[in-house]
Order: sequence, then structure tokens, then C-alpha cells
Amino acid sequence: MHDLIRFFQANATLIIANPIAFATFALLFGSGGFVVGRYFLTERIANLESRIARRDDEIDALKKRRDKTGGPSLIPVIGTSAIGENETTPLLGTWPDRPRLGPLSAPPRQRRG
Repeated sequence: MHDLIRFFQANATLIIANPIAFATFALLFGSGGFVVGRYFLTERIANLESRIARRDDEIDALKKRRDKTGGPSLIPVIGTSAIGENETTPLLGTWPDRPRLGPLSAPPRQRRG
């Protein structure tokens, strides 16, 4: 960018002497660069647009699924703040059934042998 500024400073007399020619060439080269860049990046742009559309569809599907369940959340909200006193919060749901292990007789590294 600094090279471009130095180029314009060095050729300021030519730009001021022929402003219409400068504007014409700037417009031609600028629009030509835009068209060439757009041509080569069309596939990438289309790919990104399709990814955005797919994500929007996934978000809509998740929202519909969330609305269908509509049950209470199993995440306790009361007592999760770091400010103030945190008391034990009762769960809103139940834990899934899982086998309970009895008390271990020794730490794991001593039970191996």
C-alpha cells in the first residue's frame, strides 16, 4: 500500500494533468480485476453459500426437535452462579439407571497383584 502511495506522489503531476485518462484506466483495471476475481472465486462462493443454507436447515431442525420435546431441562439453573451462596440444587429430572459399584477394598493400583 505504501508503494502505491509513493507511486501516486511521484506521478502526481501526470495525474493532475490528465485526470480523465487516470479515472478511465483506474475504472477499467479495477472492474477488470473484480470480474476476474469473481470468475475464479465463483465456485468457492457457491460452496460457502450452500454450507450456510445447510447450517440454517440444521438449526431449524434442531429448533423443531427442541420444541417437540418441551420437557424441563435437566441442567440446574439455581445455584450455578459464582456470586452469592450456592446451595445444593435439586435435580429437575432423574439420573439414568446405572450399576452402582460397591466400596473398593483397595486403591486400583494395589488390586492388580
